[in-house]
Amino acid sequence: MNVDGRILVIDDSPDDVTLTLRALKKNNITNVVDVASDGEEAIRYLFPAGGQLDTLPALILLDLNMPKVSGLEVLRRIRGDPRTKYLPVVVLTTSTEERDIVNTYDLGANSFVRKPVAFDEFLEAVRVLGMYWLLVNRPVGRPHD
Repeated sequence: MNVDGRILVIDDSPDDVTLTLRALKKNNITNVVDVASDGEEAIRYLFPAGGQLDTLPALILLDLNMPKVSGLEVLRRIRGDPRTKYLPVVVLTTSTEERDIVNTYDLGANSFVRKPVAFDEFLEAVRVLGMYWLLVNRPVGRPHD
């Protein structure tokens, strides 16, 4: 299975998705972005019924608090499958609960980032995330340069 430069944003808030897309664009991160509006949709995207996803995203930005299937359960599924267990997953959430931080790292999240309230702060957070996870980090499954 190939890993391409796609970013998968998993977030149930249309406003937060819009802000994330704006921040990516403002930071000249031109990767294709796919959006799953809840955890159930994310699981269908990553583990399609009756088939296999040809390419996986290079980065997953995952919200925790979602209807149907929580972000923690999505992370559990990602880490529990050999096809997806090494995908970089950044939890991007408004939660400040210590238990959420501990739970996400226990389940194998690569990073926990609290969504800044101010757009300028969010813009900078997305810039740093994009630079590191898409340009600096060397994930499993990436072809040799």
